[in-house]
Amino acid sequence: MFIGGRKLSPQNTRTDVDSEAMPPVALALSLGVFLMFALLDTSAKYLVTSGLAAIFVVWCRFALQALLQAVISRAWANADAWRMRNVPLQLVRGIALPVTTLLNFKALETLQLAQTVSVFLSSPMMVTALAGPLLGEWAGPRRWAAIMVGFVGVLVVVRPGTAMFDPAILYSISATLVYAIYSILTRKLAGTETEASLVFYSSFFGVVLLAPFAWVSASMPDRPLDVVLLCVFGIFGMIGHTMFIKASRLASAPKIAPFVYSQLLWMTLLGFIVFGDFPDWWTILGAAIICASGLYLMYRERVLRLARSAAPIER
Repeated sequence: MFIGGRKLSPQNTRTDVDSEAMPPVALALSLGVFLMFALLDTSAKYLVTSGLAAIFVVWCRFALQALLQAVISRAWANADAWRMRNVPLQLVRGIALPVTTLLNFKALETLQLAQTVSVFLSSPMMVTALAGPLLGEWAGPRRWAAIMVGFVGVLVVVRPGTAMFDPAILYSISATLVYAIYSILTRKLAGTETEASLVFYSSFFGVVLLAPFAWVSASMPDRPLDVVLLCVFGIFGMIGHTMFIKASRLASAPKIAPFVYSQLLWMTLLGFIVFGDFPDWWTILGAAIICASGLYLMYRERVLRLARSAAPIER
């Protein structure tokens, strides 16, 4: 295209949304998203440390979520919520999220909130590492270097072979790995499955398949606060996901992604207020390494995305 005798390239006419300022409402919503998730984990730790079986707590969390999602989406009259084109992968994905939650809640029985979230924040590195063999999206040497640095941060938090090593940390590592698989399956299915079915089955399968084990392990709470939390703590997750959707409509994904690391601050603060816990300096150091690695991965993804969008289109 020519304007005033000057030829404009696609780069000249393209609006770069990454250069736009993030709306204050989107910023507040992004912080609120991970506050809700931190409140969810804090409530779960309170419940499992009060004597309730982790699998029963997980089942209650997803049963409430499935019920709310069914009502909100009017699943009984919405064919998209039930439609599946790839049943095996939908089933695996539908089980992966409850299993992630169960492993995380098992870790919370003995670990501090800051410890579990520090390990869980390495999930972007695991996704990047697994995306090559599972999706054909191979990382370059710079991103692999960031992945290796991130795993060093995990080792600093875990401290294997020392007296400070807690075997429960293996639950956190396993939860992070299963969540990475869940994320990859979500990306793989996003092109073929309806959004309503991806949301609905992420809780429905867990409710159905975990029910026998949950009720065998069930022990009814005897404190009023436990009853209230058991009935409503899953709402924190629902609110968080709703806020995330609203934030995504106001700002691009690369702008929202770094706010995931605010969850470390929320979890540390809530751990101190509710349980009197404060992470040691090794956990803080490891978390800082993991966060730095994750932020670099986001930066590299942005650079590569902009390079692809600026590349000339072959005709």
